[in-house]
Amino acid sequence: MDSEIKLPLGVGADVPDFTLETYEPSDGNFSTISLSDIQKAGKWTVLVFYPADFTFVCPTELADLADQNVALEEAGAKVVSVSADTKFCHLAWKSSERLLENVTFTMAADPNGKVSRMFGVYDESTGLALRGTFIISPDGKLASSEVNFYNVGRDAGELLRKIKANAYIAEHPAEACPAKWQPGDKTLTPSEDMVGSVWEEFNS
Repeated sequence: MDSEIKLPLGVGADVPDFTLETYEPSDGNFSTISLSDIQKAGKWTVLVFYPADFTFVCPTELADLADQNVALEEAGAKVVSVSADTKFCHLAWKSSERLLENVTFTMAADPNGKVSRMFGVYDESTGLALRGTFIISPDGKLASSEVNFYNVGRDAGELLRKIKANAYIAEHPAEACPAKWQPGDKTLTPSEDMVGSVWEEFNS
């Protein structure tokens, strides 16, 4: 991995608008998508970068993401997978790889690496994107980031949990979601009385 790769956009930063060409498996057409379009729809943007089409870990990740896509949509998220491949390559891969049969989310093309560089996942030594997952709030702030190296796949179930937690906190900014929080679980309301006494809060 290139030692110069960094994450230019820190969590909490305003994400600049961008536009990507796409292949849309839901209707089989080519299109474009922009961050501003997703924001106008009032949705959370989920960008899932991966190294390349026609590789090995990547289709397992996208299949897992497809399994959670309906739930992610119901939670208010728009999922966009991104690699440095072209939209034509996305179409060919989707048509030939059986693991992608249930993929309906947008597949975006970043062949010049511009957006991948924006999020700090573009590997200059290979021309590929690392496995980066980024959650952007409807008001355009980077709420969450996760970056894995090429050989470690991700868990879309945990991504769904993060979306639900971030959406909850957006509506209840005075609260905080503890580890493994799921909707309906107890949250925390930080205060001076809770300092050093979180166990008591959970067991009261």
